[in-house]
Amino acid sequence: MSIKVVVLAAGKGTRMHSIKPKVLHEIGGTTLLQHVLNTANQLDQVTSLVIYGHGGEQVIASTSHQGKWIEQREQRGTGHAVQQALPYINQDDAVLVLYGDVPLIQVETLNRVVSHALDNHVGLLIYSMDDPTGYGRVICDDDGNVQKIVEQKDASDEELAVKEINSGILSVPGDKLHQWLGELQPDNSQGEYYLTDIFHMAVRDGVPINTESVNDEAEITGVNDKVQLAQLERAYQRRNVEQLMRQGVTFFDPHRFDLRGCIDFVGQDVSIDINVILEGRVSIGHHVRIGANCMIRDTKIGDHVEILANCVIEDAELGEHCTIGPFARVRPGTVLNDHVKIGNFVETKNVVINSASKVNHLSYIGDAAIGANVNIGAGTITCNYDGANKHKTIIKDGAFIGSDTQLVAPVVIGENATIAAGSTITKDAPDSQLTLSRVHQFSKSNWKRPVKTKK
Repeated sequence: MSIKVVVLAAGKGTRMHSIKPKVLHEIGGTTLLQHVLNTANQLDQVTSLVIYGHGGEQVIASTSHQGKWIEQREQRGTGHAVQQALPYINQDDAVLVLYGDVPLIQVETLNRVVSHALDNHVGLLIYSMDDPTGYGRVICDDDGNVQKIVEQKDASDEELAVKEINSGILSVPGDKLHQWLGELQPDNSQGEYYLTDIFHMAVRDGVPINTESVNDEAEITGVNDKVQLAQLERAYQRRNVEQLMRQGVTFFDPHRFDLRGCIDFVGQDVSIDINVILEGRVSIGHHVRIGANCMIRDTKIGDHVEILANCVIEDAELGEHCTIGPFARVRPGTVLNDHVKIGNFVETKNVVINSASKVNHLSYIGDAAIGANVNIGAGTITCNYDGANKHKTIIKDGAFIGSDTQLVAPVVIGENATIAAGSTITKDAPDSQLTLSRVHQFSKSNWKRPVKTKK
């Protein structure tokens, strides 16, 4: 028996006050819909069917989905939405219904719910709330057996007092779903086809309804406005931080950290200061310290690396025992070997820097290959762009580049060469020699500083 996951994602999301479809708003750098699909795809033998509507082209283009896209041209309730998927559901399938705006559901929870449909029962995910206003109530008999789901607008005063709410997440055997959806009628205050009416039919037909519950309300919370989006963002980040702390990461303040992607690996004795943002895929080695206010994207960080405050690092590879910052910008294509120092207000791009080399202050190094044990002085620039094309600078092992130097690419600085401060180098510099380029310095003895004219 296979599992068909029907994801309802057709809503406009009027309360978001955005031209973007609701399911494309993001939590942790990933769209709401993609969160749901990523979780659903962890189930065994699963195929996902996404019901889309508003902003359909944008939703499809923005989502990685290997299953089926099904358009709901008019929105007439949840039952009507699931009806659109019936041609793709077999009689012997187990069907799980999810929502594209409920992003933080966990795969362990889904496994519990769908297990009931695999046993030819109905599964329902519920939650007990102190204030269930706005949610459909789960109405049970005196023995605790589910009898029906009543929506808020259709509930009596007695039913409104019930604390157990319907999360909307449910599982149904495929043959029963075909039968019950065919019987739905819009006999309610909204004039819609309610998917929840199938619970009354299950009771009528003697099909057991088994409930599962969650302890974390965030799992079943949907996003209807920007307030709820922000609340789930914090819940998502809290979940990430707690998992990382259990793996041994020290956070100076767990409330001031954002993960907008994934961490492929994190080593032991890692510490992260406040306001750090990790995006894309990041790998962090052992004994790494990340200072305050850093943004790191798609980067591999080796063991014993220290990243000082206020650095931006993108698409880079940092070897062991490197020191970065403060206020450094390490741009895509930067590869640092072991014991490299990138200092304050240094920018690198598309550069390989070999072991024990230093770029300490106020320099731009782009499109370059830097050897080992090279010292690059403050204010050095590799002039790599001629207005049309990029050119490469090569600095060989042991070279010393004096401060305020411009290296006009393409150019090669030889092994153990020294470039005098204030030079503009346009030709290759030979090994083990001093190379300099300076305007002749002179002083004028009869010169007087200008003064302002009195009015």
